[in-house]
Amino acid sequence: MNSPAITFSEDQAEAWDAVASALEAAGIDIVEGSLSPDGGGNRVLSVIGKAGSGKTMLLAALYKALEDAGVELVSGDFEGKRRRDRRTLAILAPTNKAASVLRGRGVPATTIHRILYTPVYDPEYERIAEWLAGQGERPKVDMLGINGLTEEALDRAKAFYDQYKSIPAALASAGLRGSDFINGWKRREDPLDIGFVDEASMLDERQFDDLREIFPTLVLFGDPAQLAPVNQSGQMCFERLPDSQKHVLHRIHRQTQDNPILDLAHALADESLSFEGFERMIEKAAANDPRVVWAERVESDLMARSPVLVWRNATRIRLITAFRAAHSAPADMLLPGEPLICDGIELPLKHRKKRIDLEARGLIKGAQVIYLGPGKKPGFSRLHVIGAEDPRLSAASIVKIELPDEEEPFIPFAARMGATFLHGAAVTIHKAQGSQWPDVQVFAPDIYAAARAGRMEAGIPLWKRLAYVAITRAEHRLLWVTRARLARPSAPLSIDDLPTGAVALKLEREEDG
Repeated sequence: MNSPAITFSEDQAEAWDAVASALEAAGIDIVEGSLSPDGGGNRVLSVIGKAGSGKTMLLAALYKALEDAGVELVSGDFEGKRRRDRRTLAILAPTNKAASVLRGRGVPATTIHRILYTPVYDPEYERIAEWLAGQGERPKVDMLGINGLTEEALDRAKAFYDQYKSIPAALASAGLRGSDFINGWKRREDPLDIGFVDEASMLDERQFDDLREIFPTLVLFGDPAQLAPVNQSGQMCFERLPDSQKHVLHRIHRQTQDNPILDLAHALADESLSFEGFERMIEKAAANDPRVVWAERVESDLMARSPVLVWRNATRIRLITAFRAAHSAPADMLLPGEPLICDGIELPLKHRKKRIDLEARGLIKGAQVIYLGPGKKPGFSRLHVIGAEDPRLSAASIVKIELPDEEEPFIPFAARMGATFLHGAAVTIHKAQGSQWPDVQVFAPDIYAAARAGRMEAGIPLWKRLAYVAITRAEHRLLWVTRARLARPSAPLSIDDLPTGAVALKLEREEDG
């Protein structure tokens, strides 16, 4: 097979060799490009490093080597007939947004949830899916019994799948709806072979245990400088692995060395650096590079798509209240274009199928959502799920608008049960992990409050962890907001900027909600 078309640093090469050795023990030789039966045993190892150390570059190279060796990628949207000789790989992220960041870099990632649960296809549509995936003959339209399906529609589906490798979206391009071809979701019964998990700092113990049940070979890619899940006492899953299973990337690569945002992130490793000293560094960077902005107010225009990152909930609620007031949003309804954060799904056990369906479509806790407008039924909302491959859906919704100095949130409208949402114009830095935006606003007074509190997390001042996570969410521009002021919006809220994917996918039928 071909060797990776990149030049590895010494620490990347060491990590590559360690992963290659684990894969070889599992029966997959990425050097020779050959497959053999599973070698047995369980293997967990980690590749860890700070932003810019080349984790994603290494992950992408390993994926390409596995693909060249004949390993089958499992995406979570369809699995056809199992072959005895097949070897499988799934590339996972904890959130839709984190998975979409990887997909934007050419790595076909899906969410952990989409691997834990698999779709159950209607048998007629499953024949189409098998053909699209190269596992069967092209079905004859007149033998399927699907109303409105034509040979031209099948041609569109095939052309779409060949380009985007998504069965549900390909079927949607043929005019079909998920509520037609997916009957439900079931917990995965059969294990897979290899799992690559990006943003592994976000994994909690339950997710980690679930993944170890599914994948005999599990590789975690994570950043030790980020914030651990709130219920894990400041420690991440990969930090508990033996040293022999941890492979650290130290070097910051050339393409990141002229990035002032990453320069600031790595400066936080200096134990002697104070908050005041860090702010002087930001001010100096802002004077020399437009990618860093010393901002004296929050830009309300950015908040609709890129939330302000804060530490304290009280700050979050005040900023949301100011954002809604600036857009003259009425208290008893949402405006199309308002951002929301999914806070979970409230459904009784008898509606477990619907819960799994909504979660598989992207409505998992922490998902970023844009409100498109009311649905046809009371309490239903039309929604755009940021980062989801099939982003538009309609769902029973419970929207909670939190207010300053009020213990209970105001609920402008709600179904009796369904997906619950908080407003998303500002979010805590913890919830922002795994996400990235072109422009990121960090509310500096909250970072200062954390510094004044003197709190530590895993031996590191909490303010430094907060600052590191917050500023590394910025892809292109960092706005360090120094004052509690809000700029007036330059235009009303809109949904015209929202992509609908490669094809305009129809909304799910609301009566299925």
